[in-house]
Amino acid sequence: MRKADIGVIIVAAGRGERAGGLVGGPKQYRPIGGRPVIAHTVAAFLPSERIGRIVVVIHADDGALAADALADHLDRIEFVVGAATRQASVRCGLEALASDPPGVVLIHDAVRPFVTPDLIEAVALGAETDGAALPVLPLADTIKRGVNGLVEGTVDRAGLFAAQTPQGFRYDLIRDAHARASVEADATFTDDASIAEWIGQPVSLIPGSSDNVKLTLASEIAAADRHLKETALIDVRTGNGYDVHQLVPGDHVTLCGVRIPHDQTLLGHSDADVGLHALTDALLATCGAGDIGTHFPPSDPQWRGASSDRFVRHAVSLVTAKGGRICNVDITLISEAPKVAPHREAMVRAIGDMTGLSPDRISVKATTNETIGFVGRREGIAAIATASVVYGD
Repeated sequence: MRKADIGVIIVAAGRGERAGGLVGGPKQYRPIGGRPVIAHTVAAFLPSERIGRIVVVIHADDGALAADALADHLDRIEFVVGAATRQASVRCGLEALASDPPGVVLIHDAVRPFVTPDLIEAVALGAETDGAALPVLPLADTIKRGVNGLVEGTVDRAGLFAAQTPQGFRYDLIRDAHARASVEADATFTDDASIAEWIGQPVSLIPGSSDNVKLTLASEIAAADRHLKETALIDVRTGNGYDVHQLVPGDHVTLCGVRIPHDQTLLGHSDADVGLHALTDALLATCGAGDIGTHFPPSDPQWRGASSDRFVRHAVSLVTAKGGRICNVDITLISEAPKVAPHREAMVRAIGDMTGLSPDRISVKATTNETIGFVGRREGIAAIATASVVYGD
């Protein structure tokens, strides 16, 4: 098979009556794990270099829903409006691929978001080799035949399988089969392998996956949401910040929001609080929001002499707006003088007021530079800060 010689059709034109109809929207657009079902489904097909065109067949009323749900993938997909039945909708997708036909096409339900790359590859290989391939699972439960609410008999489950998607076919074969079925067949087919069978095409069986479930009922969508949230990696981010300011003659320094009497002062456009400046940069780093100079440029006269707690509070608001929850902050002040220990509790209280953190989540400590370098010569004070933030639910 040539590179990128696989086409994909994602069937997403249904209304989802068994999942509650349009209450909450069609099931393929309902959220699981913070993203629409269909977004998970489409994403499963994107990593393969063998997959070229991806056609998503949607309902005529769902254009805006689909575009919003798949906003991150619009450069890789095409939308096609479907029809009244699944069979007719698939044919719409097949015809859309006709302008640049692939060697193999995979046809997949939008509401099977847990399909794996290995299964996609296995079905594609089976279709290339045998013309048609169907992923299946052997039936595990005892099967009963019932009539009028009573058991009529037990069905031998040997040789019986539950069909899954994606179902794979040589493109020309399944396109022709669908065209014939649309005018010659009396029955409506519930999957594409049935159409291949109808024309006499052997369909190879590919081992399916128990994870590749179809989300049909509202309870199944809720269960999938819980599963993704329980298994999702916690999005913990750590940001670092560093700042330094020159010491000049004066009567105080401001460190971590506390004014401390001293025979020098820190030179800077604001109050030159190196501790809070480093903390601001650390917080901004956790959400890729640039640095303190991006938000408070030193060339802007409105920040002359400004209290640096304004910078920290701004960074906290950005983090919060992006779904972040600050877990702890750690600030190290590097200075020969003044002594920090007598003011540590006041610093912790000030930072707690800015960040909403309890004292046990705030660390302020100090070290000297052992009389080495500009800090050791009392020419400046430096600070290093680290912030840990959890993003998401």
